[in-house]
Amino acid sequence: MATSNDIKNGLCMKFNNGIYTVVEFLHVKPGKGPAFVRTKLKSLTNGKVIDNTFSAGHRIETVRVERRKYQYLYKEGDAYHFMNQDTYEQTFIDENLINAPQFLKEGDLVEIVFDADEEKALLCELPASIVLQVTYTEPGEKGNTATNAFKPATVETGAEVRVPLFINIGDFIKISTVDGSYSERVKV
Repeated sequence: MATSNDIKNGLCMKFNNGIYTVVEFLHVKPGKGPAFVRTKLKSLTNGKVIDNTFSAGHRIETVRVERRKYQYLYKEGDAYHFMNQDTYEQTFIDENLINAPQFLKEGDLVEIVFDADEEKALLCELPASIVLQVTYTEPGEKGNTATNAFKPATVETGAEVRVPLFINIGDFIKISTVDGSYSERVKV
């Protein structure tokens, strides 16, 4: 058992019949009244972010989680198959537990968060950014780099991304997996 004084970023806890991780926190000590901790909690089961305030000394039940590296193998229906890099053990995860499944390609390395007590997968996280090749987009125009206009482009995984006008078929681009936005063109 921990208290609200032990709250820090990344801490996993049981809250409202679910498992949540602390995304943001702020210890507040007002001049008048008791201290409290203002937090932003992200559900590991459905991904929703909620705000909550804990009073000083409030007891919280922490959950021990383990992060393990896995390699993506293939998709079968709604299940994605992954292999542990160390033990070669295979596991499958539902699509709703993956933070950006549209950007997964075979051979990619991801981190899977497991509840250490129940050996249950809670979440699958791709790296913060990923490099993919553009397979289709309208032709780019020379000199169209000054404007902030975007066009749709399809990448090798089949996902659609908004890219600047100068991007062409065959270019490699870096994409943020957090919001699916274009970051930059990459030379490979």
